[in-house]
Amino acid sequence: MSVPAYEPEPPIAVVLFGSTIDRARQYTRDLARRGEELGLIGPLELPRLWSRHILNSALVAPLLWEGARVGDIGSGAGLPGLVLAIARPDVHLVLIEPMERRADWLRHETAELGLKNVDVIRARAEDATSGPLLDQATARAVSALSKLLPLTVPLVRSGGELILMKGASVDAEVAAAAKVVRRLRLTNTAVQLLGDGLSTETTWVFRATVD
Repeated sequence: MSVPAYEPEPPIAVVLFGSTIDRARQYTRDLARRGEELGLIGPLELPRLWSRHILNSALVAPLLWEGARVGDIGSGAGLPGLVLAIARPDVHLVLIEPMERRADWLRHETAELGLKNVDVIRARAEDATSGPLLDQATARAVSALSKLLPLTVPLVRSGGELILMKGASVDAEVAAAAKVVRRLRLTNTAVQLLGDGLSTETTWVFRATVD
């Protein structure tokens, strides 16, 4: 099967992925070839596949702790989970995804890419509490903070961190979630802009420490 035409690789990709760039290229090719068919990406995403999805996800990689166990809640196509596993082979990624078709894709790609630092759990976040607690957790395009925080916090150990990817409306989400943040006793809350000045779409992350 031929690979559909998609966005040419931006030069910044090599900077963000370094020695793991070949795996990032393979994952991007695979997502371009099967993403729309499997309902992982929309039909209009190929012209911005690198900048909007792959590189945007990779911006989070420097925020992960060395040797950490990191969960990606609602991993879907593997954005950011598989991208982070590629960019940070020293970090163990736990990809939590409730839909069977998407979980199968994540397992298939993990094997195809030869990633040894990935576990895929087919479950809703609220049902994925039986394993070891996470050091950090991330999520991208899952739900508003007020709904996402109660699902994510129980999965993270005391002293662990949330790094939740958000869009330009993040400040409004933070304000709407103020009561939830207090109830969950989150500390060190902050919003951080990533990718400013780079040739990729910027992203905002909501960061907080779990009590």
